[in-house]
Amino acid sequence: MTLRALNTLLICNRGEIACRIIRTARRMGIITVAVYSQADRGALHTQLADQAIALTGFTAAESYLDISQILAAASQCGADALHPGYGFLSEHAGFAQAVVDAGYVFVGPRAEAIAAMGSKARAKQLMSTAGVPLLPGYHGDNQDAAFLHEQADQMAYPVLIKAVAGGGGRGLRIVERSSEFLPALQAVKRESRSAFADDRVLLEKYLPRARHIEIQVFADEAGQCVHLHERDCSIQRRHQKLIEEAPAPGLNADVRLAMGEAAVRAAQSIAYTGAGTVEFLYQDEQFYFLEMNTRLQVEHPVTEAITGLDLVEWQLRVARGEALPLTQDDIPRDGWAIEARINAEGPAPDFLPGTGLIEHLAWPPAAGRQLRVDAGFRAGDRISVYYDSLLGKVIAWAPSRAQAVRRLSSALADLQVRGIQHNAEYLGAVLDTDAFAAGEVHTAFLQEHQAAIAAAQEQRHWQASTHTGTAVARAVGSGAVSGSAVNGNAVNGNAVNGSAVAAFRNGGLNRFSRQHHLLPLFALGKPSPASDADTLIARSTAAHQQSSIKAPLPGRVISVFVAAGDSVIAGQPLLIMEAMKMEHTLRAQSATVIAAVWCEDEQMVQPDQLLIEFCVPDNRDSTPGAR
Repeated sequence: MTLRALNTLLICNRGEIACRIIRTARRMGIITVAVYSQADRGALHTQLADQAIALTGFTAAESYLDISQILAAASQCGADALHPGYGFLSEHAGFAQAVVDAGYVFVGPRAEAIAAMGSKARAKQLMSTAGVPLLPGYHGDNQDAAFLHEQADQMAYPVLIKAVAGGGGRGLRIVERSSEFLPALQAVKRESRSAFADDRVLLEKYLPRARHIEIQVFADEAGQCVHLHERDCSIQRRHQKLIEEAPAPGLNADVRLAMGEAAVRAAQSIAYTGAGTVEFLYQDEQFYFLEMNTRLQVEHPVTEAITGLDLVEWQLRVARGEALPLTQDDIPRDGWAIEARINAEGPAPDFLPGTGLIEHLAWPPAAGRQLRVDAGFRAGDRISVYYDSLLGKVIAWAPSRAQAVRRLSSALADLQVRGIQHNAEYLGAVLDTDAFAAGEVHTAFLQEHQAAIAAAQEQRHWQASTHTGTAVARAVGSGAVSGSAVNGNAVNGNAVNGSAVAAFRNGGLNRFSRQHHLLPLFALGKPSPASDADTLIARSTAAHQQSSIKAPLPGRVISVFVAAGDSVIAGQPLLIMEAMKMEHTLRAQSATVIAAVWCEDEQMVQPDQLLIEFCVPDNRDSTPGAR
């Protein structure tokens, strides 16, 4: 194999993955160049790189997805190679080819391999030929809605509708019954057109209690291909992974071996090079091909932790034309690693992505292999509406799974964030449940164990409050609230419908509302960003009729389904908006009549902007801002 020069690397991404690539490249003596949008001016990855080049525009489409701008930046800095990270252009076959055509090295597979796996329908046809097990479903070209509906009815529900060009949890809908199929199909096609400029779909039998297990593969230009063991990514919400671990708990040794061999066959069937991940669904001792991601994965650190290998270094060496450093028999596996994705988002039950200024951020201290933090943000940074909500990742390693779980749980309790909402408390509670400790993970875990997670979260709230010296009290009925003082702080307040909690810290009063649950308090008397008081108190109760719908976060209105004068029932969809790479359906909380609609399709809206008003007894003036 002929070695290629790789002295200057342009990183075509942002956030924690850009920072992570910079660390390895610098250790290898490679000059690093970052790019940044106008929304990311001064971001951490621009500070860590040896050079940073500005892109025009704020949105991803105007900046990080603009191939001409990326190639111009490569020319400006004299780059030898371009690393796409993950997301953005990492699985864009046209971009990979454009990089090579312009004379640069693309740190990733050939454009042909990306294209082969970029179409999920074509990928499944290739895997069938390669002898990789597939789920029952329809993967053909006929996209007629009536035909697809008929195919779904023949498969028996539940059925998964999946965008052919989808990825990252987008363009997916689970359909439980025939009457729900056509609306779900329309939603998937709409989201897929917006995100991938391709509205084709495929259908698969949905396994409600399956596990999501993936195999990390690596291949070089000489045809050598290995797998680096498996990861379990079953803890998901809205098809977005939240907690990942390696190896997969309770996996039969024979299944583990067969999965690894199938993943290698999948990669070899398309002459793959570089890092890739073959994803499977696993249920009842059987596994089925899901998709292949032709890039590095967000959860790659758990594989690095159990193997002691640097996957970005392997990527750069393969891109340079080197052979894989190890053969299959030489790939180590030691201990257990678990990763938690820390997202800027609101509390349960909605978990809406959040934005805002990070006033304070203290990640748990790294401890070599035992505890690792991959982050792209620090105090003073602003979470933008233009990109996803991932703040960073906390990864724990230990000799056993139980030790790794405890280490990660403790680390999440040590994380301090103020100014934005986040999900660290919630993820810590997931780790603390008996079911997770027993390794009983599957893709419906969060829904199935809601009560246990809530109980574990309440326990974490209590422990956090006593450790910070904050007084807390639980309301048990209407009337006055009182509680024991902690560190000399008196507690008192008023209960509201038996669910208010009051707390004093250094003279500051925080009031929250959640039925019979304690809520976390941050040190210095400020409420935890994980539980915004206004959001919780504003929730409708049976005694308070909903009067309006406001935008939960900044975004774009996609479709409005109602008009003034329409009667609606509880649960009826009113509008769909898109924000931070996700679609959100806003629904009526009770039967009512629409008084006014203050938004329209394709309109950009801001948080708390009035969208729809309802007719309620005290609604005498429907002019925005009248109340």
